[in-house]
Amino acid sequence: MELLSALSLGELALSFSRVPLFPVFDLSYFIVSILYLKYEPEMRLHYVPRAGLELLGSRDPLASASQSAGITGAVELSRRHPIASWLCAMLHCFGSYILADLLLGEPLIDYFSNNSSILLASAVWYLIFFCPLDLFYKCVCFLPVKLIFVAMKEVVRVRKIAVGIHHAHHHYHHGWFVMIATGWVKGSGVALMSNFEQLLRGVWKPETNEILHMSFPTKASLYGAILFTLQQTRWLPVSKASLIFIFTMFMVSCKVFLTATHSHSSPFDALEGYICPVLFGSACGGDHHHDNHGGSHGGGGPGAQHSAMPAKSKEELSEGSRKKKTKKAD
Repeated sequence: MELLSALSLGELALSFSRVPLFPVFDLSYFIVSILYLKYEPEMRLHYVPRAGLELLGSRDPLASASQSAGITGAVELSRRHPIASWLCAMLHCFGSYILADLLLGEPLIDYFSNNSSILLASAVWYLIFFCPLDLFYKCVCFLPVKLIFVAMKEVVRVRKIAVGIHHAHHHYHHGWFVMIATGWVKGSGVALMSNFEQLLRGVWKPETNEILHMSFPTKASLYGAILFTLQQTRWLPVSKASLIFIFTMFMVSCKVFLTATHSHSSPFDALEGYICPVLFGSACGGDHHHDNHGGSHGGGGPGAQHSAMPAKSKEELSEGSRKKKTKKAD
């Protein structure tokens, strides 16, 4: 705290924590969230079997992939079923509030009484999906502009974590796990509800569960929820405004860098690579998630073929030894 006072960061952090989120920061949050919804077709293609594409023999591989896997992409959904598309967009924008209300036993539809936010998110959804010539989508996807929106979204994320833990503390003064869970879903509720959002689009992919393959925002929200819980219960000797400012700067710098470099990695990977083998006897399950991304970009490369060959040879050897044993037994 003395260092923060010496650098005059205390007053800066306090002023930063009082900046209103609506409408500018909330608008950025809605834009980035619905952009991720529009990217959905690209993220689902690597689950389509290659044999299905060859059997279809269609000229459009994107359409063939969607038909063979029973996938309804976000753009196609907006044309055929606009109400379902709007509901998916609202889940992307307000899923964290819905999950937090579910945990705290409050009405799930309570946040939808905020007419201004609903109308603003609906306007963003309409412009991204139905603007003529995709002008709005092309403008917000321009990388320098998108980086600004991504940074502002992380400001909203951190503020939501802090508010969620403060809200849970009023209900459960000594419920550390309740506070951590509420702050976590406030920061990454959209990702945690991804399977339910897929059901609205007619897709069921349980292997894409966010708990199994945590992304950087989900992990960071969990670690941030732990820090804010320690601060709320006075185990962390830092003011809430200072913690909000420091953690926001960390989230903004990491997320902007990952977005600018189009990276799927996480800053926590190196630390987890050392800690997980000590605590759990093996590395954390983040590598499988990155392998899936690599498979989507690289397809069936030589590395995948070499990795598959030893497994197959082992199966053949075991099968041959089993047959020899049965012959001897006969």
